Amino acid sequence: MSGLATGARPAELPRDSSFLPDAARRFLAVGGFPGVYAVGETAALGGRRLALFCSVRCPGEIILQTYDLALALRSAGLTVVGGFHAPMERECLDLLLRGRQPVVVCPARSIDGMRLPGAWRTPLSEVRLLVLSPFAPEQRRVTARLAKDRNRFVIALADEVLVAYATPGGRLEQLCREVVAQGKPSLTLASAANRHLVELGARAVTPESFGARGAAGADVAG
Repeated sequence: MSGLATGARPAELPRDSSFLPDAARRFLAVGGFPGVYAVGETAALGGRRLALFCSVRCPGEIILQTYDLALALRSAGLTVVGGFHAPMERECLDLLLRGRQPVVVCPARSIDGMRLPGAWRTPLSEVRLLVLSPFAPEQRRVTARLAKDRNRFVIALADEVLVAYATPGGRLEQLCREVVAQGKPSLTLASAANRHLVELGARAVTPESFGARGAAGADVAG
């Protein structure tokens, strides 16, 4: 793990790698990505995978529920996948990395030479953290286009997608609309603030339902 001090030295893996789910391989092929870059063991991508998203700004009720969600996911036996860029997403990542469940972090930029936080050292050594990116070494700056591609890559990696909160009319709401159109299970936290996502077709769940059954068996709220 010496690369953590000076910058990541990722492995370059072909887009038809067997550890990638079929949807991710299709995403890479359609997008013209030759492969992916990885820091960590690809075994962390095993098991059932839940993508996690949240808008930059969200109501206080959602903030409290999302903290509870992160704590519940630590014992749910799911692999949590995300970009973990928005403030609430980063808070969730901090909590998840203190647990035992696998986490897959997908930055919206190249990870070649990327300085990785010291807090990632232990989960990387324990084979429960994987840093994964489809972006070439020269794509070192986050852009709106890369963020959009990253979000779709995260969705392609996941079995289910949970949007803790999406600003009405914003980009994340549109992303939720795309997930529902794909027929992939789309979840959101049970709250009046997320009524617009439920109307799009997302299923309202509670943090407690994850702790009890995991995403596949999460109870419908209401």
